[in-house]
Amino acid sequence: MLSTALHQSDVELASEEGRRDLARVIGALFDRWQLDTDLQMQLLGMSPKSRKQLPRYRAGEQPLPGSRDVLDRAGYLLGIHKGLRLLFPEDETLRFTWVHRRNGALDGATPLEVMVRDGLLGIARVARLVDFQRGR
Repeated sequence: MLSTALHQSDVELASEEGRRDLARVIGALFDRWQLDTDLQMQLLGMSPKSRKQLPRYRAGEQPLPGSRDVLDRAGYLLGIHKGLRLLFPEDETLRFTWVHRRNGALDGATPLEVMVRDGLLGIARVARLVDFQRGR
């Protein structure tokens, strides 16, 4: 499901249905990255009070919030996944564990640590790193 959804080029994020689809795809990505609920909420920039909404987002019962912050975060996260898929097309294990691996370009931190610690700016930094490693 994750690959298919990420190949769809135009998800209308302004629409409720588009944000429902995005929620399902992000949920699938978080599963592959093996992230606990707290990390998922932090990456999406959502309050811990929203944690009971997470299963509803993942099931597509409720769309992700339409705030620019949440949508930007989701867009960068999907971009990171797409870049990793292109960097490691034959190594699914590396592709999905990369966020947990220490990285010299991040001063020895893991990409996940940078994204959680620095929020949207950290997510954008990791996305740029993936693009750089791809030669873009």
